[in-house]
Amino acid sequence: MESRPDPTTPLARRKSIVMKAKISRVITRPYLPSGEERIQKVIQRVLSLDENEADTVLETLLQNFSHRHRYFRETLEQNFARVADFVPDIDQVSKQRRLLIGTYFTAEYSVEAAALFNPSIVQVPNQEADPEGSCRFVMSFRATGEGHISSIEFRSGVIDTNNDIYFDGLSDYVATPEIHPNPSYDRHLFRLKLQEMGANNAVTHQLLNRLPDNFTFNDLQGKIAELQNNGQFPPQEQTDAIDMAMWLAQSNYEILFRKEHAISERVIFPVSESERKGIEDARFVRFVDNDGTAVYYATYTAYNGETILPQLIETRDFLSFKHITLNGAQVQGKGMALFPRKIGGNYVMLSRQDGENNTIMFSDNLHFWQQAQILQEPEFPYEFIQMGNSGSPIETPEGWLVVTHGVGPMRTYSLGIELLDLDDPTRIINRIEEPILVPNAYEREGYVPNVVYSCGALIHQDELIIPYASGDQRCGIATLQLPQLMARLTAR
Repeated sequence: MESRPDPTTPLARRKSIVMKAKISRVITRPYLPSGEERIQKVIQRVLSLDENEADTVLETLLQNFSHRHRYFRETLEQNFARVADFVPDIDQVSKQRRLLIGTYFTAEYSVEAAALFNPSIVQVPNQEADPEGSCRFVMSFRATGEGHISSIEFRSGVIDTNNDIYFDGLSDYVATPEIHPNPSYDRHLFRLKLQEMGANNAVTHQLLNRLPDNFTFNDLQGKIAELQNNGQFPPQEQTDAIDMAMWLAQSNYEILFRKEHAISERVIFPVSESERKGIEDARFVRFVDNDGTAVYYATYTAYNGETILPQLIETRDFLSFKHITLNGAQVQGKGMALFPRKIGGNYVMLSRQDGENNTIMFSDNLHFWQQAQILQEPEFPYEFIQMGNSGSPIETPEGWLVVTHGVGPMRTYSLGIELLDLDDPTRIINRIEEPILVPNAYEREGYVPNVVYSCGALIHQDELIIPYASGDQRCGIATLQLPQLMARLTAR
């Protein structure tokens, strides 16, 4: 099954491209001091300023910060609205004073202050100006800032017919999306998830029975209010059930970026309570359904500071994104990677359930995964501690090409590669015994030393292109020539 070492091992070649974090890429976030009394005191202090002093302070703030953010005044108005209930005689407060109050409840956050790492890459439709024969791509990154909070960022570019890679210009601005005010839900999936959470009781049963097959967040809130008013269930039982239903609803949401935001400006920052400490290691894949339509999915790990929750992102245009909770007994681990099409009528996903082995799962429902089997256990020295995937498998005529990662001595992360059967991906055609990429002297240093890691690759012009992170801090690109690689993987 395995290839034995020889001098022709197709080790990946590094390109000179290095992508580093930029601490100047900042978003705005609401900043609310704890306690209503403290908020009221801040507002009173701002209101106590005379007009000239207030105008001077605001003018200085606008001069210092408005060039750093699109729609800065709009952001200040939104954050003023968050504390408007604490403002006395609000109708008498001028627009300028409202903006000034908004500045005291706004803070900047550097999304890349700590690191930019763990990239994935997908092909997207070419633009009219792209060279003929080129491949346009979107690359995603895990960006980490203050408090080790992770978010998703993007870059775009083209790979030309010579396989030279050109990135589009990096915007000076960074922006978070608008949250869809009234997302919709599938009642059947919602019920199954509540059952999995141990919250499918008489309260939630009656609540869901009052809702249509497809309902909105507003529908849910309305039926919860009706349930609370009739006093049918014991108060604590009812409160616990409603809290679980609301938690589930708020973990499934939709976001939308403005069209004028370049893709490098778009940041998916944690929204729900389940991911308040981070959105980790998104693995994007271009998924083609049976009818030929394409959609982009990404699996990621939501982290709230204590527990993880595997989630799914769905988008068709990288402007609007649906965040959906994954369900099932086998949706427990990290590093899930969806195959780019169904196999034998089923969705297929690689994952690591036990923190050690590479597993594979099949399901007839994208949102529910009940069974998994071990695909392989650590076999080679560079992966003796643990192994897993490094992104979604890539379809080739010879089989499914899978970039893997392994953890070996000195907790060194390296990348490996293998080939799975197209019709039966539980069958491993071959693996290359040596890692294809290991940390070099420069890459050993970083936030986490001795790590190279990837969340996805693509093929263009007979070349495997692997964006990867090193030291959990910066990113590069490595390549492998496909003919030589396949000669090794298909050798008997």
